[in-house]
Amino acid sequence: MAGTKAGGRKAAATNKAKYGRDFYAEIGRKGGKNGHTGGFAANPALAKIAGAKGGRISRRGKAKKTA
Repeated sequence: MAGTKAGGRKAAATNKAKYGRDFYAEIGRKGGKNGHTGGFAANPALAKIAGAKGGRISRRGKAKKTA
């Protein structure tokens, strides 16, 4: 029954029985702790450089074909 709702419920029950009732809460906790690091919000100078690169690329003309 893999890939069905019933199969998902059975897998969830197995995981909870094996690893404890807070199995999915623990996964979510770890993801929440690790998910808020880095990125452009943490480094505005890096965002400025990347934005400038994107602006230059978008303003180029069509690629010239060589014979």
